Amino acid sequence: MRYFLSLGSNFGERRNNLFCALRALEQAGVTVLKISSIYQTESVGDRKQPWFYNLATEVSASVDPEGLLGLIQTIERKLGRRSDKRGGPRPIDIDILLAEDQVIESEQLTIPHPRLHQRNFVLVPLTEISPETLHPLLKKTIKDLRERSVDLSDVKKLRHPLRYGRAAHKNV
Repeated sequence: MRYFLSLGSNFGERRNNLFCALRALEQAGVTVLKISSIYQTESVGDRKQPWFYNLATEVSASVDPEGLLGLIQTIERKLGRRSDKRGGPRPIDIDILLAEDQVIESEQLTIPHPRLHQRNFVLVPLTEISPETLHPLLKKTIKDLRERSVDLSDVKKLRHPLRYGRAAHKNV
């Protein structure tokens, strides 16, 4: 199954945290298909927090959405995320944005992500890698959602891309 994920970090070595999360996903059997540039973004809510590094990725996994969520939560814990600091600075935050055209609403998981269309830190990198993907509920493309976004938060593309792939693995 194909998924789109959002990865963010605003604590510690942000770029390395993103790299380690992608690598942990692959080590768990998830295939990374596309990765956006890294964007530096304002924190939503508590603006006193450090800015995030965010990216979007398209992945393929043989697990269902609930299984992927469990895998993601395990990776977040291994990379130092603490569940008692909801909304606070965190080394890694991974959200499932879309799972093909599925719509899921349970206690544990909502897909598409309920605030995907309201957040530039998600829409900008997602537009970079998949502008024509259709939001299964809103029936608009990611590009259309980005163009209509009323989010005024700052999203800055970093000059130095994340070097990721088989060649990069040799250096870690």
